[in-house]
Amino acid sequence: MFKEAVAEPNSECLKEEQLCCPIVELRQYTLHPGKRDVLIDLFDREFIEPQEAIRIKVIGQFRDVDDPDRFVWLRGFRDMASRAKALQDFYGGPVWKAHREAANATMVDSDNVLLLHPATPVSGFSLENMKRPPVDTDKVPSSLIVATIYYFEAPVTADFVDFFEHALKPVAKSFGGAVSAYFVTENSENTFPALPVREGENVFVWFSIFQDSVAYENYGAALSRSEQWRSEVLKGLAHYLRSAPEVLKLSPTARSQLRG
Repeated sequence: MFKEAVAEPNSECLKEEQLCCPIVELRQYTLHPGKRDVLIDLFDREFIEPQEAIRIKVIGQFRDVDDPDRFVWLRGFRDMASRAKALQDFYGGPVWKAHREAANATMVDSDNVLLLHPATPVSGFSLENMKRPPVDTDKVPSSLIVATIYYFEAPVTADFVDFFEHALKPVAKSFGGAVSAYFVTENSENTFPALPVREGENVFVWFSIFQDSVAYENYGAALSRSEQWRSEVLKGLAHYLRSAPEVLKLSPTARSQLRG
C-alpha cells in the first residue's frame, strides 16, 4: 500500500521528450474484490497531474485483463536522486493526504514493484504521439498493452540484449508484435524506502501494443505456427531464462497516456 503522502506542486513539469524515462517503476497492485474501478476513478481524477507537476511522469495505468483485482501502472523519473525528492514531495503533500485513506482502502498489497531502466539508450517509451485525454474522459481504448517479464539468475547481459534485438524482436514484429520499449532491472539502492521495491530480481521486461485483443490473439496464433519462433527464439530463450516468462495483458484506463 501507499505508505506516506503529496508535495506542493512544483511549477516545472516533466518535459515531453522523445523517449521516457531513465528510471521506470512497473507497479502491480492487488486489490480488494470489486475495488479496481474505485481506485481507477480516483487515480485518473486526482493523481496524474499532481505527480507530473513535481517531475514524476505517469506513463500509463491499466486493468489486468486476466485478474479483475489487479491494477498495474508505470511511472518514470529522470534519475534515482530526483525520484527520492519527487516521491517525498508527493507522499508528503496535500493531494495524497486528502485521498490516501480512500486509495489504501482499495488495496491488499502494493509492494509488487520492479525498478527498471531502458536496456539500451534508445529502448525507452516514446510517448510523443500519445496525448493524454482530459479529466472528464470516460472512453476506454480498445488497445492492449502486453508486458512480458523474463527472469534471470544474474543481471541481464549484453549478449541477451543482442539476442533479443536480433533474434526475438524481428520475428515478433513480423507477426504483428512490434516492440515499443524494453528494460532491465535498475540495481540502485531504493532511494525512497517507504515504498518497497522487489530486491534481488534480475529481469528483462518488454512491451508491445496491439490494436485490440483480437489482434493479440491472432499474433499468438501466428507465433504458435511459426517454426522459426519455436526453433530459434524459444530454444534460444531457454538458454537464458531462470523460469517461465510472466505475461501481463493490460487494458489502458481512459486517461492512460500509454494507450496505442
